[in-house]
Amino acid sequence: MDMPKLLDGRLKLRHLTLMDALSRQGSVVGAAAALHITQPVATRSLHELEAILGVELYKRGPRGVTPTIFGEAFTTHARAVLAQLTQAGRHVAELAEAERGKVVVGTHLAGSNVLLPVAIARLKSERPQVTVVVREGTPEALLVELEAGRIDLTVGRLTAPTDTTAARHRLYDESVELSTRSNHPLAGRKRVALEELQEYPWILPGTETVLRRELEEFFARNGIRLPADHVEATSFLTVRRLLLETDMIAALPSLIARDDMRLTPLPVRLDPIGHSVGITVSAGRTLSPSAEALVDKLRQSAAEMIPGNG
Repeated sequence: MDMPKLLDGRLKLRHLTLMDALSRQGSVVGAAAALHITQPVATRSLHELEAILGVELYKRGPRGVTPTIFGEAFTTHARAVLAQLTQAGRHVAELAEAERGKVVVGTHLAGSNVLLPVAIARLKSERPQVTVVVREGTPEALLVELEAGRIDLTVGRLTAPTDTTAARHRLYDESVELSTRSNHPLAGRKRVALEELQEYPWILPGTETVLRRELEEFFARNGIRLPADHVEATSFLTVRRLLLETDMIAALPSLIARDDMRLTPLPVRLDPIGHSVGITVSAGRTLSPSAEALVDKLRQSAAEMIPGNG
């Protein structure tokens, strides 16, 4: 197979942005809408790219498009190129404007309620003109955003080791506890039987998360069914409000209940469920000065929150 000539002038940035949009939207119509172009223009660009590469990138179907192995591979590289260009522009802008800058950080439940706010407050006290944008999502969704350069780093549970696409840096270890409101019928007791947990509604993490799989395994090991009466949520604000307003039970990082006097842990051991909280950045991509500054504040804050774990 001849090597595609990607530097002969035919490959354009619009081809790369189209690949990213197609993978996210799952259809040519959706990708065209996301890029503010017409469907015929998107289709023509896809045909151009397939001609340049000499392979089929997507299988067309009645419900949209599905990437081939070639499409998946090229999308990864396209996102890396777009991310580098985004980062280069931001880096130059920050160097030109000294203390001004912008950092986009993704977060999920672990680390979002204590560590990240403390670090942001410290950064803003030293560099008030830096803009910090916080985006919430599942670890899996945030990883896609990170690869595409739409966020600079993520803060939360480390669900995998460092690999060729993402570098992960542990800040501290944290246990997971079953939590309720402080005046819940089960609160304050010295012992709670597992069977009693099924008598109450639950807040569970989404099915795509590692914690959900761990909870399912915990219930299975102990011979009890997953609570049928449950909602699925990963937003801390939603989870907290539901806990305070109802008799629901949720599995939360231990620092959340410790930091909130209106919540309390139940005396139920979830061993071996626990996790490391840390920072995830794109492997091989240089962080902007503002992102580097936030990383520094995250490390400082974590070391002071849990001495010996930094």
